[in-house]
Amino acid sequence: MKVLGIDPGLARMGWGVVAKDKSGFTPIDYGCVETSAGGEHAGRLVDIHLSLINIIKKHKPNRVGVEELFFAKNAKTAGKVGEARGVILLTVSQFNIPIFEYTPLQVKQAITGYGRADKQQMQRMIKIILNLDSVPKPDDVADALAVAITCLQSENTISARMR
Repeated sequence: MKVLGIDPGLARMGWGVVAKDKSGFTPIDYGCVETSAGGEHAGRLVDIHLSLINIIKKHKPNRVGVEELFFAKNAKTAGKVGEARGVILLTVSQFNIPIFEYTPLQVKQAITGYGRADKQQMQRMIKIILNLDSVPKPDDVADALAVAITCLQSENTISARMR
């Protein structure tokens, strides 16, 4: 089973591909799609779309996990990130890949066992779970890997729901 995890964003979209087998989790590839802050808004969305197409074609994931948005303060930022998230969902849907969405609380609970874990706790656990030499940077990449792991850990529940 191979999952693409995505941390949505307009300026930076973190992504990570993780596989799971009997021996555990294996990081396949990960990175960050960055768009130019001074660029035209629609062009930035196209950049996300085209980059995601390339990632999907290269890695052929069985499922995609996407983090849901949580914004308590800035509605303008939430709207723009929401548009990027819409592009992500549309792009994945064009490949007929099942999409699973997780709140930040669900991801933290799955990775650390504590829904209020801070960023440093999350990053340390990603490093340990994936047996990495260092924490992936920027933070968006570690967040995307956490979403992929959450999706893989939910596999039994997901399979039961899909029947």
